[in-house]
Amino acid sequence: MSLEPSESGPTLDVREIDGEPFGDIMAAVEDLSPGETLTLLNSFEPVPLYEVLERKGYSHETTQLDADLWRVEIEHA
Repeated sequence: MSLEPSESGPTLDVREIDGEPFGDIMAAVEDLSPGETLTLLNSFEPVPLYEVLERKGYSHETTQLDADLWRVEIEHA
């Protein structure tokens, strides 16, 4: 798993993960401190992830940066 820190929190580029990235994403989300934001980079919009995040008390903001690049910013709701 490739987590790179930024000013607002870690960045996880799941395009670099072989196989299913869900476990890596959830581990990174659960490691967030209050006030931190996880920036997730993906090759598609991870719509199924949104409901899981909301049930666990997280909010997200998604931006499509390119045809195959999506940025999802996740933080405690």
